[in-house]
Amino acid sequence: MSEFGAGNFAVSDIMTIFVRFRMAERSPVCRAAAALPLRRGVFGGKTDGAPSQGPVTLEAGRMGFRQDRRKLLTRGLKIPPPIDFFAMHKTLLILSSLVIALVAVGFMHPHIVRIAKLKQIVDKPNARKLQKEPVAILGGVLVFFGIILSTAILDMVGDCSSLFVVIAAMMIMLYTGTMDDILNLRPSTRFVSQIFAVCLLIFAGDYGLDNLHGLWGVWGLPRAVAVPLTIFACVGIINALNLIDGVDGLSSGFCIMASLIFGTVFLRSGSSLALGVLAFSTVGALIPFFMHNVFGLRSKMYIGDGGTLVMGVVMSVFVMRTVQSAQIGQLFDTRGLSVVAFTLAVLSIPVFDTVRVMCMRMLRGQSPFHPDKTHLHHLFIEMGNSHIVTTFLVLTCNALVVLLWACAACRGLSPEGQVWLVTLA
Repeated sequence: MSEFGAGNFAVSDIMTIFVRFRMAERSPVCRAAAALPLRRGVFGGKTDGAPSQGPVTLEAGRMGFRQDRRKLLTRGLKIPPPIDFFAMHKTLLILSSLVIALVAVGFMHPHIVRIAKLKQIVDKPNARKLQKEPVAILGGVLVFFGIILSTAILDMVGDCSSLFVVIAAMMIMLYTGTMDDILNLRPSTRFVSQIFAVCLLIFAGDYGLDNLHGLWGVWGLPRAVAVPLTIFACVGIINALNLIDGVDGLSSGFCIMASLIFGTVFLRSGSSLALGVLAFSTVGALIPFFMHNVFGLRSKMYIGDGGTLVMGVVMSVFVMRTVQSAQIGQLFDTRGLSVVAFTLAVLSIPVFDTVRVMCMRMLRGQSPFHPDKTHLHHLFIEMGNSHIVTTFLVLTCNALVVLLWACAACRGLSPEGQVWLVTLA
């Protein structure tokens, strides 16, 4: 056994107490394990073969650990910083969710493209669309498969059961969007399905926009106000993400960026490990799809309405839970950050570009749902930019809005000022 100098401090004893001390803060099972007696050690007896003086409990272990840590430091010995095993477990889960979804989608992508082309499930060119030849359009099915596979596997080692209602709403949107890709459903049918999916999240999953976090002096919202506000906002988010899907890689690239931001907030605040898994599973599922969509020639496939509607539900869930979470609210409020302004900043380009286009259509006496080429990505294309450059420019604009909000909030701008800044940006 290795020992330190004249004091005879055993390395194994120190590490045993250290590990038990850290584990004792995690669960009742670990607390019980930490209360077990040590056969040898500086806290339970001598290390020179003398019998132990008794078991070491959790409190005694904590006190003894601090005392002997000070003794070792006075002798010039360096003690490694404590290891957060729980944080390591979370990090491993998150990385696993990303990798599983990425590998699954990367493996299945060429097979789905071949099936779509064989069955003629393709998006054909027309006067309004930018592609010049038919492109497979089952990307939403593939992305959904990667997300579900990743969350299902990780549910074996981490509790993701709270995502059941979210997955049900995603399935409704996947079915609606895929049918629309193939059969061209009526807009009214799509709206009914979207409202039904959002209501499922509200009444079965207890999701909602029910807190403004002190914005204009308003905190909690009554249910009679929160429910219609949630339906209006979430249906708007779903359709906004659907409408920006006009350039290669734009919708998938945006969802990758937004999922990374929301996922980081969920993990940093400790509010929901399940939503963190969902966020990074979404990132993993979208990365190979994005690469094929932007850089692929024969392997290009559109995410389609099935995919954009699914992503709209996912983004809506992230927004609702961000607004509802007490941990996120505390994390933001203590730093002078507005939760509402944050969610608007992350979704700024899809939301505000859709509002701008619809307002312009109504000013021209047209229906707000009349298709045209006035979206931001259409304007960049008309300026002579390629699809890749257009996608980069739009995503950069969205990232700059988030950065502008963060800088203004850190400079002490009020929550109301943060909302106005994001809206006008």
